Amino acid sequence: MKVAITHDWFASYGGGERLVAELHQMFPDAPIYTAIYDPNRVPPHVREWDIRPSFIQKIPFSKGRHQLFLPLMPMAFEQFDLSGYDLVITSSTACAKGVITNPGTLNLCYCNTPCRYIWDQYHDYTRKHRAKALIAPIAHWLRLWDRLSSDRVDHFIANSNEVAQRIRRHYRRESEVIYPPVDVERITPNGRDPEDFYLVVGRLVPYKRVDLAVEAANRLGKRLLVVGEGTELKRLQALAGPTVEMLGWRSDEEVADLLARCRAFLFPGWEDFGISAVEAQAAGRPVIAYARGGALETVVDGKTGVFFETQTVDAVAEAMQRADRIGFDPQVCRRNAERFEAAQFRRRIIATVERQVQLMRGAGAGSRETADYRESA
Repeated sequence: MKVAITHDWFASYGGGERLVAELHQMFPDAPIYTAIYDPNRVPPHVREWDIRPSFIQKIPFSKGRHQLFLPLMPMAFEQFDLSGYDLVITSSTACAKGVITNPGTLNLCYCNTPCRYIWDQYHDYTRKHRAKALIAPIAHWLRLWDRLSSDRVDHFIANSNEVAQRIRRHYRRESEVIYPPVDVERITPNGRDPEDFYLVVGRLVPYKRVDLAVEAANRLGKRLLVVGEGTELKRLQALAGPTVEMLGWRSDEEVADLLARCRAFLFPGWEDFGISAVEAQAAGRPVIAYARGGALETVVDGKTGVFFETQTVDAVAEAMQRADRIGFDPQVCRRNAERFEAAQFRRRIIATVERQVQLMRGAGAGSRETADYRESA
């Protein structure tokens, strides 16, 4: 089969891009179509891929402020000519699933979440925005397009049960849950006692709620290391007390070392899945997580971490103190993380592709048989 992959944007390298990396390993000859590609924000091996950006790439400042160009992305993905492909796998958190394909092409969408900017977290993003009156009609139009474009997908795959519920709510479509791949072989326990610091790793954007972790560490006087970059960086730097260190970007090797040494991993956001929380458990460390979203599917309360019920500084601080009183077994954490190994993802994806291809061929054969019958009648 001739295969293509689509992805919303390559303006950073997080969980969605790691998913695409796994798909690229499975289909190494598949070109990757994306709205925006910034080679300076991805690892060197990604620069060797066949990545084909849209016309938005040529617009000034698009690489650094890709969110501002969301209204153009429906048109950008519709302009890609994918008529020569048998299978298009769309990795979508926004508009990538909206590509136009031929009737004989299988459009398989791996949905990390329906676009959070216009659906679940629309009010969180716009509540204090000075341009809310301008954003509202654009967001309304994007919702109409997003709902319409979901009908172009032949089969949805959700990255968690949480996302499957969102797909059902917003698109009125059922989906198959296949957890994203986690490179648990790259991250292993170090066999030593944890050091006296907590850790946050991820993009520093509002919905991650890293501010709760920073303020809880300030209140308790606990050492906290924050790895990541994003729009919240300056605000978090202003919030950080003397026990909080903002480390910025760190390599995979450095992150793996920090995960293996930390006392616990803080995970205060409402996440779709949360690869970083699984990586922490792969390193044998517990996760202190908000009891919503993907964390409920990846963390075992009291065994591989602890939950807190409200997104408040008080709740995070209390959970940190509670975690300190529990003797977590690194091997139990590790075994839980191994449920999400990449090999399991690859097996499930291949099985789904084969099944959907057979269903499409069967439907096509059925249509031809019906046409032949009608013609002979």
